Amino acid sequence: MSKKVVLAYSGGLDTSIIIPWLKENYGYEVIAMVADVGQGEELEPLEEKALRSGASKVYIEDVKEEFVRDFLFPLIRSGAVYEGKYLLGTSIARPLIAKKLVEVAEKEGAEAVAHGATGKGNDQVRFELTVKALNPDLKIIAPWREWEIRSREDAIDYARARGIPVPVGKDRPYSMDRNLWHLSHEGADLEDPWNEPPRDLYMLLVPPEEAPDRPVYVEIDFEAGVPVAVDGEKLPPVELLARLNKLGGENGIGIADLVENRLVGMKSRGVYETPGGTILVEAHRHLEYLTLDRMTMHFKEIVACKYAELVYDGLWYSPLREALDAFIASTQRTVTGTVRVKLYKGNCVPVGVKSPYSLYDPELATFSRDEVYNQKDAEGFINLFGLPLKVRALMEKRVGLRK
Repeated sequence: MSKKVVLAYSGGLDTSIIIPWLKENYGYEVIAMVADVGQGEELEPLEEKALRSGASKVYIEDVKEEFVRDFLFPLIRSGAVYEGKYLLGTSIARPLIAKKLVEVAEKEGAEAVAHGATGKGNDQVRFELTVKALNPDLKIIAPWREWEIRSREDAIDYARARGIPVPVGKDRPYSMDRNLWHLSHEGADLEDPWNEPPRDLYMLLVPPEEAPDRPVYVEIDFEAGVPVAVDGEKLPPVELLARLNKLGGENGIGIADLVENRLVGMKSRGVYETPGGTILVEAHRHLEYLTLDRMTMHFKEIVACKYAELVYDGLWYSPLREALDAFIASTQRTVTGTVRVKLYKGNCVPVGVKSPYSLYDPELATFSRDEVYNQKDAEGFINLFGLPLKVRALMEKRVGLRK
């Protein structure tokens, strides 16, 4: 009886040919595992394609609710944005996919797992670190680091020689990754950072210049940093994100075009569509401005930067990420309220915010006469706060460093 390997399967060219390659080179029974994180219609033909490619069994795991609840909502609460622009759409899905890969391998008694990530990208790290964290006894196979296939043409030839059905259309030449949070585009003409993305690139949103000429307003309710309602209507996690994806997409919200630093040492250019995610991140940040004190908010910005690196680098299942989540959870206890956001031709602008935990006091902030703040107190504060500067200036004057 042959040993088993579980393959993270997407139905694309690479994972389609990995099935026969694993059988030929390792003698494994290959089980395909698909994690449904919101790929949409892409999922429909996958079971038949995997079986025709030689898989003995196919798992299609619907993890959309878990994805939003246990991965995307913590991401929103953290405020993590990689290199100031990337909302981590691909990165945040990989640990969940790898988690399901491990679960299926354990259920099937497989000795190994495999993935179709290349040796140049970040995903190989994300998949493999999760497997190591959750089940270090599993063998990991990454065909792109082993086989002699070096190009798309090689892969197509390999597939045709074995009668494997593969997508060979050239209508969209980009490498894409889609889930409930985003859609990414890489490769082809985007590899030149001077090239503007073509107008027909976008699939989740309309180009901003083609969006409606009138602004649209949306209100989002948060409870302890978690979005719970849109325009006053309570919605379950997946439906809430879908509602905002539609609204954001119609108004051209959520384009991020950047040359990012990959973990493996090279730069790459990606164009990302994250309509609903952009609205949620901006709204959540606006509510924190109202409800977090200065020291906590400024330190949380440092934490958010580190959190983004951990997610990008595939370290979701790490003690540090868990520890940071404990800090973030503490900060979010009062991040409850409503944010009104204005959507207009690609711009997502929070224009109103309210919270029962607001730290904004109109009586303190007003330029009108008030009875709360004694402006004379500021003189002593400035004298003490500026004392180190004054002492240094006197020293420089005394020793002749200052004329």
